[in-house]
Order: sequence, then structure tokens, then C-alpha cells
Amino acid sequence: MGENQLIKQELLQYRPSLHFATKKNWLNDPNGLVYFKGEYHLFFQHNPNDNIWGPMHWGHAVSKDLITWEELEIALYPDENGTIFSGSIVVDWNNTTGFFPDEPGLVAIFTHHQDGSAEIAQKQTQSLAYSKDDGRTWVKYEGNPVLSHATKSDFRDPKVFHHIETGKWIMSLATGQSISFYSSSNLIDWEFESEFGDNCGSHDGVWECPDLFKLKVEDTGEEKWVLIVSIGDNGISTMGSRTQYFVGTFNGSVFTPEHEDIRWLDHGRDNYAGVSFSDIPEEDGRRIYLGWMSNWRYANVVPTDGWRNQMTIPRELYLRNIEGSYKVIQYPVEELTSYFEISEAIKDCEVNPSNSKKFEVNERYVDLFLDINNEADRFGVALNHTSTHITTIEYDAINQVILLKRRNSGNVEFSEMFSTDQELEMSERNHIQLRVIIEKYSIEIFINDGTYAITSLVYPDETCESIILYSQGGRMIVEDGYVAIPAKNVTG
Repeated sequence: MGENQLIKQELLQYRPSLHFATKKNWLNDPNGLVYFKGEYHLFFQHNPNDNIWGPMHWGHAVSKDLITWEELEIALYPDENGTIFSGSIVVDWNNTTGFFPDEPGLVAIFTHHQDGSAEIAQKQTQSLAYSKDDGRTWVKYEGNPVLSHATKSDFRDPKVFHHIETGKWIMSLATGQSISFYSSSNLIDWEFESEFGDNCGSHDGVWECPDLFKLKVEDTGEEKWVLIVSIGDNGISTMGSRTQYFVGTFNGSVFTPEHEDIRWLDHGRDNYAGVSFSDIPEEDGRRIYLGWMSNWRYANVVPTDGWRNQMTIPRELYLRNIEGSYKVIQYPVEELTSYFEISEAIKDCEVNPSNSKKFEVNERYVDLFLDINNEADRFGVALNHTSTHITTIEYDAINQVILLKRRNSGNVEFSEMFSTDQELEMSERNHIQLRVIIEKYSIEIFINDGTYAITSLVYPDETCESIILYSQGGRMIVEDGYVAIPAKNVTG
């Protein structure tokens, strides 16, 4: 093997296999998620010149299966209107813009950002670009910007969809501590519809990256509208940046929530700015979500070399009626299954204080599933990355809390907040179901068939040498489960 091949192999060992990361330098919010002509497109906030946040461009990658991505050339560069902040892409099937007289194409709706100063406020406006060659090259609209605001300095992150009932394009826009809705017949001329946010949810930080869409309720087929809103880090909260959601109705102009309480999409620290794919075919019917796997509290200093930050595994979203309240349910996309094969099935496995259970693994990624009948005061899953780097998922049945402990998971020195426990309060005590996707730098936990999620970065020396199940104050029985490792036919 030549020297260049050895260097490439060494770099690949430290880059994720299941999660998208750039070849080099900085990545943050997913942008322009769209399905078109057999390809999933992922655009993303990107600084191509450094591995810290800087002048934002739109990077671009495509995939056939949502897991293996091919990174393409940069799609959008800064220009006289500013740098390229977050936004979305839609397929203009009916040529409402006039850009596509021959066949449908892609339209990007994004924020142009200009920095402020002591004398001048920052300026954020909405602009368009379009592509006639499946997203490979882009032409910026000569009339940019198409939407601005006289007084709002936070005026960004447009997420656009076509509202069938009114026949209009609807834009959800982050406007400080609120989400503003605009409508258009052609994606060029926009009219203000309404503003949402007063007395609802968390306002601990600036509101960002909205996404409004319909979701079906499991089992009933009923549909509700869901509004996702991410919240920036205020520098003092225990969780940093994170994402909330609201369930309600939308009439083409006004979003009306059914609740005012805070509902978190993820109970870990590292799932932010996520949005869903546009134009998933009707015969597929899924709502597929992708988030940025980091936290603004430490995103600029996480210990990777040459590249920084990655995306979550894409997730299918649903609604579930739990005791009269609608909750967003999330689970890894079904395409992930083909990347694994079961190395060990688990059936009626008892674990008690004097008898733990160990599974040898030592693979570059792992899928662990446990369906647990619990009688213990406390049980845990120890992910032994090495003999000294350990991440623990522990359930305290007395206080009904799941804890993700990463203080001993590897390199944690870069942030004081990184090593504090992540907590999830649950009403369940006896029956707990866990699915855990483990890579070298990430852990994604899906609890009770996707009712809860905990997404977390880790920085150990190795992925996972072994997994140990243990209990205290009684026994727990794994009624069903498995340990799965990379499938032999997968080379990524």
C-alpha cells in the first residue's frame, strides 16, 4: 500500500461512516434538504477555508440511500449581498417562478447575511437561486433579495413548502423570538401572513431554523401540523442550543398551537438546527428529518483534526397520542438496516447484581437493541470504547430518570458542560426499550420505540470494544434484543 493510501486509510478511521461530515473544514446547519430525480440532496452551512465557523457558503452532497453521501462542489458562494446563511430548496414542478420553461428544477431560498458593527445593525435578507442541472450548478436570481425587513436584524432561515389547500408557497422565517409566516404564488413576491411565538415554548435563546409540516398520527391516520424551532445557546443554560416543537393547526396563514408548554425534540445535547426533506415522493410518504450533531456551546472546539462536526442519522418522524397529548416520534430511517448484520441475538437474558452480561464488539459502528423488563432499582449499559474510555447509559428506576454519562468517554477537556450528565425524566419504570447507534464520535439513543431520543457526541480513542449490561437492587431481563455490526457487503 502506497503512502497516500495509508494516509487516506488513517483519516477514514477518524471520520464517521454512517453520519455525513465534510471532507475538510467546518460544517453546521443542514440546508436545502430535497429529493429530486432519485437523489437526496444535502446542502449545509460550510466554511471551506477553516475548521471553525466563518464566512458561510453552502456545501453540497448527494445520496441514493440517505446514509452514504458523495460530497460535491460548493453550491453557493458569498457575494455583494452577503454570506450565505441557512435556507431551503423546493422543486418548482409547475414553473411558478418562470425559471423552468422546459422541465421542473430546483429553487433555493436562503438568507443573505451582512455583519453589523457598533454603528450599523446586522442585515439579513432572503434571496433565490435556481438550478437546471439537478443541483450541480446554480444561478442567483438577478432581483435578489426578494424579502427584507425594515427593523428586524434577526430575519433568517427560510423554510418553504407548497400549501396544497391554498395553492401558495409558505415560508416559515426565524424573526428573533418568533416565527413569521409569509406566502407567495411565485417564490419571488412575498406577503406577510402572521407571527407566532408569544407565551409559547422556550425563549431561552434566539429562535432559529423553523420547519412547518403535516404529520400523521400513528394508528389513526389523523393529521396534525408540527412546527419545529431551534433555540440558540444563551451561554448560561445547562443544555446550550437545542430544538423544541409545537403541535397544532395551520390554515394557510396562521399556525395555532394546541399547547404552550415546552416539548423538546431531543433530550441530548447534540441535535440542533434540524429540518426535514422537501418533495419526498407521495408513494414514499415519510417525513425525514436531519439535524446538526453539535452544540453551539462547544462546536468550534470539538477535538477533530482537519474537519469539524457532522450530521445526525436521518430520522423518520411520526406523531403518537400518549395519554391525550401528541408527541413527535423519531426513529432512524429504514435504509440504515442494510448497513448492519446481527452478530449476537439476545433472548430472555437475565442480568442481576452478581451477574452482568458482556458482549465483545470491536467494530467501527454498532447497532444495539434491548427490550427490557426491569425489576431493578437501577440498570445500565456500559459502552466500553477502551478499558479507560467508557460511556454509560443508566436508568434510575426509583427516580425514573435515564442518564447518559460521558464524563469518562474520552476527550472531554475542551468544554466544562461536555462532561455533565444528560438527563431524561420518564414515566415508565418496568418496560424500557433501547436502540443505540454507536460510532466513534457519536451515540444516538432511541427509547421506547422512538418516544424519546438522546443524541450525544463522544471523543474516545476507539469506537466500542465491548458492551456490558449491569443492574443494582434487583434484576432486569432482556426479553429480546441484538448486537449488530457492519454488514459484510458494506464497504463505507
